[in-house]
Amino acid sequence: MPQSLDASAVRAWCSLALEALGREREEIDAINVYPVADGDTGTNLYLTVESATQAVEAVFAAHETGDSAPAVTDVIRAMAHGALIGARGNSGTILAQLLRGMAERTGGGDDLAGALRRAAELAREAVAHPVEGTILTVARAAADAAAGASASASPDAVRAAYAGACAALEATPGQLAVLDRAGVVDAGGRGLVTVLGALVQAVSGEAPHAPGPAHTRTARPVPQPAVATEPCADGGPAFEVIYLLEADDEAVAHLRTRLDGLGDSLVVVGGDGLWNVHVHVDDAGAAVEAGVEAGRPYRIRITHFDTAAGPDPDPREQTQRAVVAVVQGEGLADLCRQAGATTVLARPGEPPASGELVEAIRRAHAREVVLLPNETVLRHTAAAAAEQARAEGVRVALIPTRSAVQGIAALAVHAPDRRFDEDVVAMTAAAGATRYAELAVAERQSWTSAGVCQAGDVLGLIDGDVAVIGKDLTDTALTLLDRMLSSGGELVTLVLGGTAPEGLSARLESHVREGYLAVDTVAYEGGDRVTPLLIGVE
Repeated sequence: MPQSLDASAVRAWCSLALEALGREREEIDAINVYPVADGDTGTNLYLTVESATQAVEAVFAAHETGDSAPAVTDVIRAMAHGALIGARGNSGTILAQLLRGMAERTGGGDDLAGALRRAAELAREAVAHPVEGTILTVARAAADAAAGASASASPDAVRAAYAGACAALEATPGQLAVLDRAGVVDAGGRGLVTVLGALVQAVSGEAPHAPGPAHTRTARPVPQPAVATEPCADGGPAFEVIYLLEADDEAVAHLRTRLDGLGDSLVVVGGDGLWNVHVHVDDAGAAVEAGVEAGRPYRIRITHFDTAAGPDPDPREQTQRAVVAVVQGEGLADLCRQAGATTVLARPGEPPASGELVEAIRRAHAREVVLLPNETVLRHTAAAAAEQARAEGVRVALIPTRSAVQGIAALAVHAPDRRFDEDVVAMTAAAGATRYAELAVAERQSWTSAGVCQAGDVLGLIDGDVAVIGKDLTDTALTLLDRMLSSGGELVTLVLGGTAPEGLSARLESHVREGYLAVDTVAYEGGDRVTPLLIGVE
């Protein structure tokens, strides 16, 4: 990178970009017509840069007590990581990938032009179906202009990149018909110009001239774009789904293919095991389930597009909804019944058949049913039951809960007075944001992902895989709980089985209070049929 972009300059860039987006957020929101006219591009970019800024400030705070200063590579990587974990919306997700590309080439010693080129390439690769006349076009134009500057290691290259981005932004209505019809430039591209303008100021000390008006003055002929465009907001998918995902590259490749078949506006950014997934779909639950199959999704955000909401349903239907939950143990069954659910009590080692689930759906006497299987092995059984019930005229939504604690989280946000889709979305998001673990006792010697266990050993499983092997149930529970909270959490749910030792709940709750000040704990008695301990972390 150029010497002019040192650690302090990156810090200033973040601060200036956040300040500029704060001023221009409403203007950018107002011209947001693509890919969905939901008026939030400016807000999403602001929140993305805010997260990036917080990450950068954390790096500088870590050096306040010492004599050393952070390296520019550490600072810009923190900026990219902060943007990744805080990315909002389509444009915010693409901006995060642009910053990742810049950070990648910063470590390799590239100049600004090389960094911008890599950023534009990575961003385009992250979008399932790139469209010209968008933030991608503006990013590529900025890189091309920087490469053509006479001194690529000076503020001149930054100014050239900004000028190239402004020119590309002004041309976007001629590349994308929906922009031309609305008489606006691309909102995402407008936001990127603002971010690049902040970079100019951070490097040169001078604020650049503001770009032209966001609304075009005259209509222009619309040529065919360089690549096929995606459908626009009208009649498009009903939901925006965003989540962070811990998964390997191969799993993400399969995820891209699956999500591309579910909806549009697909953007998957990140790498090194951490990804930010963005897609517009009609079936939000299926998009989250695809993430669950690929790895561990969390920080799930699902937004219903008002433009696709359609007319309000018949008010009489809002009270004709039920939840059917599969549970083990009378304690869990009582808890779910108190929340208004119809329960199916599973017998140890004998999962219910699809016919039992269909009968429970019938017993609920509802026109709309949310089905919570609460077990991974019941996924296909529950899907078959849902299909049969749908054939009988019941509207069924299957939420792929894999543990009772995920079912509890879903029930906690259940609101039958909401529109059915909105209720299902909220429950799916709550379940997907809950990591789960359990304690079990090994029946025989066997190989596990944590090593060899002996009969009688206490096994701690996280998301179905053995993570801890111990001798004492309480000690193993404490170790398992620390593993769960190592990646963060706000609420711990404990479900105690009949074989749990006396005082285990109090010991775990005390451990959380003493070691994790911002985390709340709630405990329930599950009953004799439940494994000694279930843990949920939201």
